[in-house]
Amino acid sequence: MFKFSRLGKLVIVAALLSVGVFASVAYATHSWGPYHWARTSNPFTVKLGDNVSSAWDSYLATASTDWSVSSVLDTTVVAGNAGSNLRRCRATNGRVEVCNTTYGNTGWLGVASIWVDSSNHITQGTVKLNDTYFNTATYNTPDWRQFVTCQEVGHTFGLDHQDTNFSNTNLGTCMDYTNDPSGTAGTNGTLNNEHPNQHDYDELAIIYNHLDSYTTLAALLPPAPAGPGKSGRADTDLSDPGEWGTILRHDGKGHPSLYGRDLGHGEKVFTFVFWANEK
Repeated sequence: MFKFSRLGKLVIVAALLSVGVFASVAYATHSWGPYHWARTSNPFTVKLGDNVSSAWDSYLATASTDWSVSSVLDTTVVAGNAGSNLRRCRATNGRVEVCNTTYGNTGWLGVASIWVDSSNHITQGTVKLNDTYFNTATYNTPDWRQFVTCQEVGHTFGLDHQDTNFSNTNLGTCMDYTNDPSGTAGTNGTLNNEHPNQHDYDELAIIYNHLDSYTTLAALLPPAPAGPGKSGRADTDLSDPGEWGTILRHDGKGHPSLYGRDLGHGEKVFTFVFWANEK
């Protein structure tokens, strides 16, 4: 069973689901739940593996710079380690791998996944950016590319959305769904949603307001259980949406936006999905 106890900030509703017992959470703030990287000091550094093409490099670099404004965490872009199969975008222990390729007419623009251990500590993460849509006139713009990159990377730190209604006035943060990331189309007000805002940084300070006795940010972690009859992060392939697990939440348009899968041995993986407007 998933248990949440973050200083009374979360309202817990237990739900028995087909792959195990997950929790549906109503947030007073905008964290996924109790999920965070384990570390022994602040600020700490999250490595972002660059598996993206040159068309995406500047957006990943800007997202890294933006999130590093946080008082509790920094990010650094490093050489990618996701392998040649970018559809899979293989995760690496202790860091986040960021990938782009033509994932097809899946309906989604971006996907972020985090793996957590039995203590709710994030052990690794991935971000996937779908060029099938970003190669179209609607989404092949700097504002859409920056907005989605910023949001998906933000999810890998434990952040949720501030708002999931696409039609509401922009809040000035990439963690806010919108039909107009730049704030120039006259549909969502005038604020720009391409970068984090102060509320995102404040929430990160809340998520990381305590220290841990060990770190999950090391390059090498104990190997995850794998092999016949076992499951774990070592053999988890999330290239197929059918592997994302159980739907835990829907966005403002009613589309499934958060999935959870129990990997066994105390490990779980959660996947956030950002759907295209055409979906």
